[in-house]
Amino acid sequence: MADLNQIELQNLRHLIKGAENSYQKLNTYSEQVQDTQIKQIFTKSSQEALNTKQKLMTFLNN
Repeated sequence: MADLNQIELQNLRHLIKGAENSYQKLNTYSEQVQDTQIKQIFTKSSQEALNTKQKLMTFLNN
């Protein structure tokens, strides 16, 4: 993979931060909600946000 330029790196960091924020919020919502179906939706969505963050992080490690 080619090296990232400064703008690409800045955009990647922005996307990673957004995915982390989404994960944290959705995880908090899933802990607070009482309805089991909604809890499941928040839990699944928070896991997807974490997976997205981890995938984006691989670009920094290459």
